[in-house]
Amino acid sequence: MTNQLNYTIMKNLSLSLLIIGLTFVSCKKEEATKNEIETTPKEEVTAETKPDSATVAKAWADYATPSKGHEMLAKDSGTWDAELTFWSPDNSQEMKSTASVTYKMIMGGRYQEGTYSGNMFGMPFEGKGMVAYDNATEEFVSTWIDNMGTGMMVTRGKYDEATKTSTFHGEMVDPVTKKAKKVKEVITYIDDNNQKMEMFEVSEDGKEFKSMQVVSKRKM
Repeated sequence: MTNQLNYTIMKNLSLSLLIIGLTFVSCKKEEATKNEIETTPKEEVTAETKPDSATVAKAWADYATPSKGHEMLAKDSGTWDAELTFWSPDNSQEMKSTASVTYKMIMGGRYQEGTYSGNMFGMPFEGKGMVAYDNATEEFVSTWIDNMGTGMMVTRGKYDEATKTSTFHGEMVDPVTKKAKKVKEVITYIDDNNQKMEMFEVSEDGKEFKSMQVVSKRKM
């Protein structure tokens, strides 16, 4: 009887300890899970809102419609006489030349095309410039090619009403070093019939050297 009682007591005690142990383990697991949830950074839910078809259509319509920037370019339409002056860092003597340029708007007034012809350094010269006004970035984009090279100069700039100037920054390739170099172009609108363009080469330390000037007068 005593042995049976002891056996029963030990059995019940073992069962109680097992239950307590399982409960403790379960609590630890729940605590660990809770801590893991609390310490795990919450992912930011970014709901990308896609524009509806009407918004997209309007954006493209606005982008394709000529604006005030294009009206400004259109004012140059016509033929101009140009006097060109060149300077070189290695030669203090300036060189001069003359050319004729005709501006016209193309593609429904969206781009300005400039065609240049004349003589430069004793050789026939021809060049072509294209200027756009990007409605999205609200800046002018200019490209230039001529028969004095095989590369293309690309510049971007904005117009300043206070100074009546457009300032462009970009790059062109130096055929001697075969590396790109920075350039700056400033166009001063003297009046509706007279303009001045100045070209600067910009060194790596930011110093500017004026390498060219073009004074243009509209043919009346």
